[in-house]
Amino acid sequence: MDIYVIGHKNPDTDSVVGAIALAKIMGYKPAICGSINRETAFILERLGIETPEILADISGKKVFLVDHNENTQMAEGWENAEIIGVIDHHKINFSSSAPVFFHAETLGSTCSVIAKTYMNAVTNNPRLAKILLAGILSDTIIFKSPTTTEEDRDIANTLAKVAGELDILQFGKEIKTAGADISGKTVKEIIGMDFKEFDMSGRRVGIGQVELPDLSLIKDMEQAIIVRLDEIKIDGYELVIMVATDIIAEGSKLFFAGDPIIIQKAFGVVPEGRTIFVKGLMSRKKQVVPPLEEIFR
Repeated sequence: MDIYVIGHKNPDTDSVVGAIALAKIMGYKPAICGSINRETAFILERLGIETPEILADISGKKVFLVDHNENTQMAEGWENAEIIGVIDHHKINFSSSAPVFFHAETLGSTCSVIAKTYMNAVTNNPRLAKILLAGILSDTIIFKSPTTTEEDRDIANTLAKVAGELDILQFGKEIKTAGADISGKTVKEIIGMDFKEFDMSGRRVGIGQVELPDLSLIKDMEQAIIVRLDEIKIDGYELVIMVATDIIAEGSKLFFAGDPIIIQKAFGVVPEGRTIFVKGLMSRKKQVVPPLEEIFR
């Protein structure tokens, strides 16, 4: 039976290229459980890599998970799949009735974890080094995210050398510029680009994030964003948040549907209507999810 390496729903770059890299290293098949975004499409085209097979349902499949371990973020049919392993860099909320390989580290990117663990397989493979470097630069927002560690930087420098003395900052800027292109996208598509669901003490919380060079790009969409969040919340969510991150100004505007008191307590900012702005907030994983979990605990 084929073994597939697959990331989370609404796949981001780290999830997709991490799956591609690990599949190459392990001799498995890469897969995705949804359409890729523009940033990822740019990277795959730039590196001449075919988009992985879409597996929206993994029932009956043997799979290795990357960049996630919570069942709310897994592809449909996960209950009937054989999960043989996990490599991740998020908090652990995973259980299995059978022994599995599980490797999680507090690094800024799943690709950092993969590169660190399997560097021997990467050392003489410039293309594989570029794939992993792309994932690191994407998930750490070119090292601006507070999730970034010195180890991420060291791993990235090593990969850049293997890739042929690649200019890290220039490569990162090209990646994030491609990802920031939301032209022609609907509000629904923008919110869904990187939307994740979390189980917080039995409450469903949905958090989407989009990274932009300037928040003025969504100024005319703000009311439509709030309307869309209200529509999502009706589907049984306690709280729904859209994080619009300004990668130049290094801060985020949060749009939300739910109790404003929760938002105020979690982020220490009094909402102006249905939004707040938090200077320095760049990471959903480190700066949005943990304070909300404290509130719901």
